[in-house]
Amino acid sequence: MSTKLKLGIPAGSLQDATAELFKLAGWNIKFQSRSYYPSIDDPEIECLSIRAQEMARYVEDGVLDAGFTGWDWIMETGADVHEVCELMFSKVSRRPVRWVLCVPNDSPVQTVKDLEGKRIATEVVELTKKYLAEHGVKAKVEFSWGATEVKPPRLADAIVEVTETGSSLRANNLRIVEEILQSTTRFISNHAAWQDSWKQQKIQDIAMMLQGAIRAEGHVSLWMNVPRTRLLAVLDILPAIQKPTVSPLSDEDWFSVSTIVKTEVARDLIPRLKDAGANGIIELPISKIVD
Repeated sequence: MSTKLKLGIPAGSLQDATAELFKLAGWNIKFQSRSYYPSIDDPEIECLSIRAQEMARYVEDGVLDAGFTGWDWIMETGADVHEVCELMFSKVSRRPVRWVLCVPNDSPVQTVKDLEGKRIATEVVELTKKYLAEHGVKAKVEFSWGATEVKPPRLADAIVEVTETGSSLRANNLRIVEEILQSTTRFISNHAAWQDSWKQQKIQDIAMMLQGAIRAEGHVSLWMNVPRTRLLAVLDILPAIQKPTVSPLSDEDWFSVSTIVKTEVARDLIPRLKDAGANGIIELPISKIVD
């Protein structure tokens, strides 16, 4: 039985976001220049940097036990992999990315139907062909090797491109006609690795810690002391992910109360707690929330 998990780390735009998420979860990944083998402070994991576009195929083939890629690339390659979990993170935000059909601002195209017989440039050729077929449209779909936004109108009538904020599209005088797909990052494994009890447990442990790190973002822990006479008043205004923890102190007339709240809630909540009778209020950062 292998005691090494071969883990694919997405190279390119997702690399830094993935490393930061692992750091929040408790692992440190370091990337060396011109090396495809990042180091990680876990002797049970062996990392390999692979482009997200290729990740699902290498996981499916067993070159990697598990890895991180977008739902879009799983669909594009048609890879048969086991989805461990969804992880809501990307290179810019914690929102899904969108693959959108775009044309120049002055294009007469208003719907996908208007692209009959036209030329479309994109990285996701198969996704685009499937979308056109679903709408009964026949058009020439060409693979784009990069700089897709600059191809209309001379090199293509339209493009299908990924966007998070839309700023690059606007900068290139493009407008969105239709949305083709929303995609989030997925943690995937091959079926053989998932059937291996040691590897499955390791994969599940990683997934739990990464999800806990994402869940903790934007939250803080509040701790306070509350006199018995003011306990109900404090609890009445105290929001929580679950019910607050209330523990008696050595002085039977006092309690320790703790809870988790959103960061933006804490700034307004702490003065109200003080007014309600709480004292010794402490706000602490948290790195993980595991349900």
